[in-house]
Amino acid sequence: MQKNNDECLICKERLVYLEKAEQMECALCHKIETSNCRCASGHYVCSECHMKGIDSFLGVCLSETSKNPYDILLKLMTLPSCHMHGPEHHILVGSSLLTAYKNAGGGIDLQKALLEMQSRGRQVPGSICGLWGSCGAAVSTGITVSIITGASPLSEESWGWCNEMTSRVLAHEAKIGGPRCCKRNSTIAVLEATDFIREKFDVRMEKPEKIICGYTAKNNQCIGLRCPFNPQNP
Repeated sequence: MQKNNDECLICKERLVYLEKAEQMECALCHKIETSNCRCASGHYVCSECHMKGIDSFLGVCLSETSKNPYDILLKLMTLPSCHMHGPEHHILVGSSLLTAYKNAGGGIDLQKALLEMQSRGRQVPGSICGLWGSCGAAVSTGITVSIITGASPLSEESWGWCNEMTSRVLAHEAKIGGPRCCKRNSTIAVLEATDFIREKFDVRMEKPEKIICGYTAKNNQCIGLRCPFNPQNP
């Protein structure tokens, strides 16, 4: 049963995923590009328009003092530029982690790191969890480790760390199964990255004792009790 018509940014209709990508015109900026996704009424919104206002993440993170990336994640998810689902989460996860990492004693230039996260995260398309088999929230944790370590395609140990980080999140998400939930997967991503960064770099970010999802009623595809953060789970 559909619980909340809040998927299309134009008309709030449900999203439809096509078997074959088509040329589509963004309903907001009129850019034409190839995509597998539109709403049931035919509207298409490109990733750039979907992420409009994402720069507001920067100011929130730079003024943040928390060492808990999940707490920072929650704050960022309440901003108008963050929707129930969307490619903005590919920036949001890494921004939360980099901010908490810096506050926990990690040696990075936070503003420079956040700008790099935005630059790389913008290149990760929406819907890749089902179309490419690689969740953007997981990729965001790999970007985080790459920024922290200065990794590149020619790196040795840090190259492995970036890919191991992403794979840990993907494995965790895969055990739960779909359909996707950007809130669930972003939460899993920051929790896995918190443990990974402590193991590899001995930077001890904080984790909440218990997480209860507040988005269940807003997600048409909520998986209910299969989600570890469902309010009805013990």
